[in-house]
Amino acid sequence: MKLQPQIGSEGSAAWLARVATQSLITEARLSPKPGLVDSRGSGAHHDLTLELMERSAHSLSPTFHALALQSWQRPADIALRQLIGRLGREGEAQMMAATGGVNTHRGAIWALGLLVSAAAMHGLEGSSEEIAASAAKLSSLPDSSAPKVFSKGLLATRRYRVPGAREEAQLGFPHIMRLALPQLRRSRQSGATEEQARLDALMAIMTSLSDTCVLSRAGLEGLETMQSGARSVLIAGGTATFQGRAALAWLDKQMLALNASPGGAADLLAATLLIDRIACDNATITPLPQHSHF
Repeated sequence: MKLQPQIGSEGSAAWLARVATQSLITEARLSPKPGLVDSRGSGAHHDLTLELMERSAHSLSPTFHALALQSWQRPADIALRQLIGRLGREGEAQMMAATGGVNTHRGAIWALGLLVSAAAMHGLEGSSEEIAASAAKLSSLPDSSAPKVFSKGLLATRRYRVPGAREEAQLGFPHIMRLALPQLRRSRQSGATEEQARLDALMAIMTSLSDTCVLSRAGLEGLETMQSGARSVLIAGGTATFQGRAALAWLDKQMLALNASPGGAADLLAATLLIDRIACDNATITPLPQHSHF
């Protein structure tokens, strides 16, 4: 049975879809990011480009729109969990078709999809903490239709016995709520540019995340390099300082040498930007600038 959106949900769902898409594009363009695709190039990747990342982000707009529309002012229950699971898998198929089979945003669909749904569940009136809590509740419910396959990320969590994307969501996105968002706002308040504040937020995530993308590509050595290097950037004062930028450049060099790319941290940064934008704009919804499709 097709669910009928309530009054006001269509415009809000469209806004959420634009914000989620723009968060992915903003993350992709942010530079310089260690080992990641950015405006400088492909980082440690041979199959990814900035153009491909942006095309992928645009392909997910209809998915984010559907997630918001179908979640509007609904409670977290198994029916909704299974519905968003199906919509997410359909979105992944659309993404893979748009990228020619390259996995650009599978982890981001999970994180941002849950947060878009949670924001819609609160009718775009929930606080950041309420949105994260609802996303956690939703992600903890069973989805009987989920495929029983082992992704690279899941294999890494099993091999190294570390939490992955599922656990991050079920705990209420602690790397966003306790690390990235506070760092983003501290850096802004201390006079950093918006790009510097966003890079600092990425570093905050990287200081402790068990990034399965890094583990899959570079093992524990790569993970320790990522975490210690990110801590060095923040200890030096962040990317607004000369010492912080030097530490970031060293980390970038090390990640490239290890062929390591913190894709999990990048997904969480995009999710951080999404929550930050909702927090800033949930009282007055204003449209984002449109970007052309590639």
